[in-house]
Amino acid sequence: MKKIIAGFLIAFSFSSIAQTNAPKVKTANGIVRGATDGESVIFKGIPYAAPPVGEFRWRPPQPVKNWEGELDATKQCKDCAQAGWGPNAPKMNPNSSEDCLFLNVWKPANATESSKLPVMVWIYGGGFTGGSASSPQNYGHALNKNGVILVNINYRLGRMGYFAHPALSKEHPNEYKGNYGFMDQIAALQWVQKNIAAFGGNPNNVTILGFSAGGVSVHSLLTIPATKGLFHKVISHSGGGRDGVLTGRPINKEDVDVFYKVSAETIGVNFAKSKGIEGTDAADLAKLRAMPADSIIDGGRETNGANGPRIYSGPIFDGKLVTQTAETAYLTGKQPKMPMMIGNCSAEIGGAFVSSAKTKEELFASFGDLVTEVKVAYDADGNKTFNEVITKFNTDWVWGEPARMAARATLAKGSPAYVFQFGYVPVVAQQRSPYGAGHGSDISFAFNTLNARWGSTAEPTDAEKELARVMCAYWANFAKTSNPNGEGLPKWPLYNNQNQDMLDIEIDGKIIAKPDPRKARFDVVENAMKNRGKIQSRGI
Repeated sequence: MKKIIAGFLIAFSFSSIAQTNAPKVKTANGIVRGATDGESVIFKGIPYAAPPVGEFRWRPPQPVKNWEGELDATKQCKDCAQAGWGPNAPKMNPNSSEDCLFLNVWKPANATESSKLPVMVWIYGGGFTGGSASSPQNYGHALNKNGVILVNINYRLGRMGYFAHPALSKEHPNEYKGNYGFMDQIAALQWVQKNIAAFGGNPNNVTILGFSAGGVSVHSLLTIPATKGLFHKVISHSGGGRDGVLTGRPINKEDVDVFYKVSAETIGVNFAKSKGIEGTDAADLAKLRAMPADSIIDGGRETNGANGPRIYSGPIFDGKLVTQTAETAYLTGKQPKMPMMIGNCSAEIGGAFVSSAKTKEELFASFGDLVTEVKVAYDADGNKTFNEVITKFNTDWVWGEPARMAARATLAKGSPAYVFQFGYVPVVAQQRSPYGAGHGSDISFAFNTLNARWGSTAEPTDAEKELARVMCAYWANFAKTSNPNGEGLPKWPLYNNQNQDMLDIEIDGKIIAKPDPRKARFDVVENAMKNRGKIQSRGI
């Protein structure tokens, strides 16, 4: 027994010493205790808002309560409530929770309050229905080595994050409604402004960056008036930019948007009825708030049965927080002046993602009076397969041409824009991905986290490691100075409307600066936007 007690005391002593020597930072709400990992210090699971549960479900994020002593920030927080994966998945992923408004901070181990390092805030993708601030693909070790602090944020998803209902619109009439995920992102950026200096960051040099839905969020945050002063540069990976792609569904108007004909409130009522809640008064809202979280997530169902009424809205055009779509802002010059880096992968997705066309001829015919132009741009010799054409069309329609639109709008404001296309595909995967890189292939290269990249367990090659080193340096340099270029890096040209110069990372990984080879395709897509309702089969 004495040996057991002695062993316990020794272990307790080492634990106490470790906690005493652990890195600590005093935030506005209390002290957080992190952990050193190589050349980085990591703080995990820091709350930036109160738990959005009970009466605060479907309310703007509420202030965090101060805590006494030290908050253990060495353990990952749960992801925001979302559906499970796989054929026999539960209604809600067990590693997710409604109590999820946390963020992670990665800082260089030698950073002090006087360092004033640039800050990057990562917004994950996942279609606004999934995602995680704790994915190893987005760890900050390499960015820290490049002299940048990284903050990864959670935000509410699915019906927890984007939901409207007549009873919600009636209560607390002065509060923003519907876009609780965007409100969370804004609250996290407000936390950064208040606290990041204590970690060694510069609150006056904050870059937001995101992928897919996170890239859409970047466009939305840039054009939401309430974000003024919260960030200073933007990077969008595969984030679209035009209407009809994860953009605002009208909150209470029917049949006014070509892609989102049913209002968000009607969809909220549809969902309530699917759960046996028929009314639209305060008592019915109380019943919705009393439902367990997994019943709200409900396996991620977006319609009530096959071809049934829609029960999930996605982001909402509410007129108060979201006062304009990003496309409207860009085309009218109403976005703030801000440097932008923007791009996408070269073969994002195939199939019936945008159009329901089954053949090249059917797709081209949907372009109406532009049929000749679209044939020349996508299949001049008439020998391309439908799979290649539809993959390039999807990529250009949803991501490529909208990125050009956003870059042009950035230039028109007098700010620099840098455009990229990521096309690298490992040799072993080129048979499976013959047309280029798919959605998200660039992310592990930008973060230099190749051992965590999607769909690959192979050890990175020396060439891949060099590509990741260069890309991570570009991203860090942009966060520092608004210019990705630096010593030892291939020159990345500033985008311009004449040559449309961009950085093309080709299928073999070569980095080439050149005029955009997609210009002819983008031109026909841009001209076809006037008939988008005839070409795009649905709101994405």
